[in-house]
Amino acid sequence: MDTLDQQLIALLRLDARASVATLALKLKVARGTVANRITKLEDSGVINGYTVKLRPEATPNQITAWMSIAVEGNKTREVISILLGEPGVSGLFDTNGRWDQRSLGPAGRAERAQSGRVGQCAGAGASDQGY
Repeated sequence: MDTLDQQLIALLRLDARASVATLALKLKVARGTVANRITKLEDSGVINGYTVKLRPEATPNQITAWMSIAVEGNKTREVISILLGEPGVSGLFDTNGRWDQRSLGPAGRAERAQSGRVGQCAGAGASDQGY
């Protein structure tokens, strides 16, 4: 996945019903580019489907995991951009103290994928997970 794919996923996470034309306008690319990227992401399994957002009270038995992230230098924007494009991240928060960012996502496979992406991200110095 490149930066455009990450930006596209971030927009789809905000509104999975957005039209290709709207997404193309926001990304400043051609509609065909957006349509091709979505197809590629679907075919490769990055996008497995589209869903609704539920209030946390609607899924009381779902286990979620927090990941704490230390950012090195001035790489905060880069780390945030990568995490917003990560399908396993359902929330991202700034913090003070030892950790610079905290991300929230479902425990399990998505959490492991999120952890792997953070580890590969230039600028993410350290991370820790909790449930």
